[in-house]
Amino acid sequence: MTAGPACFHCGEAVERPGAWRTAVDGVDREMCCAGCRAVAEAITAAGLSDYYRTRSQPAAAGVVPEGLEALRVWDDDEVQARFVRGTDAGSDEREATLLVDGMRCGACVWLLEQTLRRQPGVVGASVNLATERATIRWQPGTTRLSRLLEAIGRIGYVARPFDARGREEQIQRTTKALFRRLFVAALAMMQVTMYAFPSYIAAPGELEAAHESLMRWASLLLTVPVVFYSATPFLAGAWRDLRARSPGMDVPVAIGVLAAFAASVHATVVGHGDVYFDSVTMFVCLLLAARYVEWIARRRAGRAIDAVAAAAPDTAERIDPRSGAIERVPATRLAPGDRFRVPVGERIAVDARIVEGRTAIDASLLTGESSPVARAPGDEVPGGAVNAGSVFVAQALRASADSAISTIERLIDRAAADKPRLAGLAERVARVFVSALLLLALGVWLAWLQIDPARAAPIAIVVLVVSCPCALSMAMPAALAAATGAAIRRGILVARGDALERLADCSDVVFDKTGTLTEGRPEVVEVVPLATAAGQADALATAAALEAGQSHPLAAAILRAAEAAGGAPLQTDAPPVTSAGLGVEAAVDGRRYRLGAQRWVAEWHPSLGNLSHASPLSAVWLVDEHRPLARIHLRDRLRPEARSVVAALAGQRLRLHLLSGDCEASVHAVASELAIAHFVANAAPAGKLSYVRALQAEGRRVAMIGDGVNDAPVLAAADVSVAVGEASSLARTAASVVLLGGSLHELLALHRLARRTRRIVRQNLGWALAYNAAAIPAAALGWVPPWLAASGMTASSLLVVLNALRLIPAAGAKERAATAISAAVPAAVPAAVPAAVPAAAPAAARPAQGETQRAKEHESERARAAAHA
Repeated sequence: MTAGPACFHCGEAVERPGAWRTAVDGVDREMCCAGCRAVAEAITAAGLSDYYRTRSQPAAAGVVPEGLEALRVWDDDEVQARFVRGTDAGSDEREATLLVDGMRCGACVWLLEQTLRRQPGVVGASVNLATERATIRWQPGTTRLSRLLEAIGRIGYVARPFDARGREEQIQRTTKALFRRLFVAALAMMQVTMYAFPSYIAAPGELEAAHESLMRWASLLLTVPVVFYSATPFLAGAWRDLRARSPGMDVPVAIGVLAAFAASVHATVVGHGDVYFDSVTMFVCLLLAARYVEWIARRRAGRAIDAVAAAAPDTAERIDPRSGAIERVPATRLAPGDRFRVPVGERIAVDARIVEGRTAIDASLLTGESSPVARAPGDEVPGGAVNAGSVFVAQALRASADSAISTIERLIDRAAADKPRLAGLAERVARVFVSALLLLALGVWLAWLQIDPARAAPIAIVVLVVSCPCALSMAMPAALAAATGAAIRRGILVARGDALERLADCSDVVFDKTGTLTEGRPEVVEVVPLATAAGQADALATAAALEAGQSHPLAAAILRAAEAAGGAPLQTDAPPVTSAGLGVEAAVDGRRYRLGAQRWVAEWHPSLGNLSHASPLSAVWLVDEHRPLARIHLRDRLRPEARSVVAALAGQRLRLHLLSGDCEASVHAVASELAIAHFVANAAPAGKLSYVRALQAEGRRVAMIGDGVNDAPVLAAADVSVAVGEASSLARTAASVVLLGGSLHELLALHRLARRTRRIVRQNLGWALAYNAAAIPAAALGWVPPWLAASGMTASSLLVVLNALRLIPAAGAKERAATAISAAVPAAVPAAVPAAVPAAAPAAARPAQGETQRAKEHESERARAAAHA
């Protein structure tokens, strides 16, 4: 039998020829595993392929590079439990969001994404410059996370999972290092400028040669630490970019600094020629000053995002169910049903229900509500909230990865990984920009050699210095990071990267009714028997049995009414079968029942289809196989802020629509009270989806406002969707944005934020393009002195970031959320039973009716709404 090929790296037999092949010195070589291929690629990438020609024997099997061995800790399942997550159901893919140090501009983003996407087993990679995060999806059966971290390290960056303490230490180290380099550069710049000043003001022959030479040598000595210490971030970044054959912004900076320094050194040594030590030190100083301020600004923009990531507790005090002993364990080990103790001042590890003790919790990070909210036994509390009252014992409802704070963090990461079309275009332009700039500088140098050789080199250097592709690549990411942070502070979770851009362009707003414009807590107000033998208590008990396990607001109302009626509870013979948008069907004691929309139950009893329902109350119908039994009337109050919010949106020239599965009379009453001209009743999920698609076919941009869980198809189909949701429902929402506080007032704040973000992005892009279009030709014509080139390039990049920071409100601003809901996080709400069926066609516009007086119990809400407006 012919033996298979041997691994080119370790010499072991290759069991799967062709699976792990890689090129060494231009020849494809067989490898036995992904590890040997990764090592061979690292050796080749480092320029050390001579190792394979000079070695005496193959490498020992299982040998792992020292750096990669140190990264293997991140492959441990327990370590990954906190930050690695699964993707779609049924998929074995994994996803993680990492912090990346060392990024400078859009070219860095492109290089990181391309490097990661070329790794075996990587399904997708997205890098965000403003937040310094990379989101990676990979197949664990093909590669390991440590391999991906090592691949990032090979091209000169450092990536690691988010750690609150480590992140803060890294920020402090970076800040101090930048400041030290800036201090050295500024001190040298002032002294060198003083030495250069006499040569600028002295007339020819006034400055003695010995004095001039002395000042040049002194300037040289002072410039050396500036070039080889203060400017090392630019030199190292340029070297990394050149090795990767992906020139970024550091390349022209490094060329300009080194060329000016080399020319000045040559002139100093030979004793004649111009020197540019003052320009070099000023250029480096101004660049470092801009980078320092930009770093502080970017940290401010990303502070709210970091706060969310840091809010998930690492440990919890778990209570042993047998002995009652308290043990501090990693939060990832808490399982549903475990009891744990929460000391005062600590964050709640997972979503839980209080079983012992009373307290107050601060859920401002989740809801935007700054005031602590009282909680008692039986109340649910969200993971990530702070215990601001007294010690209590809670029972875990969900695992750490499924808790509210973890889900919010995942959605924020997803938003950061999404690239709006304009941002991707700007990054691609910025990457090509640098290569074009280098060619232009070369052309300018050649041209000036023919015009004035003495000015050729200085002008070419100025062309390299004055350009600013960073402003172009940072224009959108900086604004989006600042806007996302501002939204989080208000209890608004932006879950899609392009949500703000799309919302700003919307022309139509479509509202769901139940739970969106209404409070989502309907009450049973009447049970109308339809058969002589059917009693109200019996009808409620049967309806409650069918609705058991459902979490739709109507189902919850029926369950509460049945409990209040005090009848004997019933159980279905088998789990109820839900028909989306129609109702539920099940057997109780051998008899089959239906509970739901009139049209649906009329399939069993056609006579019901001819009955009219003129009441503005919602209604569900209960029938069995032989006869109709009862009609249950329910009432759901409008949210107290609904009228003012709808009026404000209409005042912004948005066309408003109302879609509901409720009956015609109920939907008409709500639409009339809120002055919504376009509404459709009896709309099932499919009917709502058709309505939204019809609007889009007319060229309208549609924002869908719903509860975030029901009507997932229409939320996904809309151009942008907003859920007036709750933290525990986030994992199942299809919305682009979630109003965590549950108040519609935040919808107005969100719309204002979206329009401001769009305006600032346009300003940033316009400034970046206008600056480069004006500055580069002026520099090529010799009109820009070196100091002005350095100042202009610095100011251009800095202006973009500072302009984006205008999106972040000042602490304590009056624009805070007016009505964030309490911090309780109820159970997730699955799709359930609307009380009506789809309409055949959209209804015509209805005239508005007069407004009714608000109830006194909402007086305080109205006052806050007025203050908010």
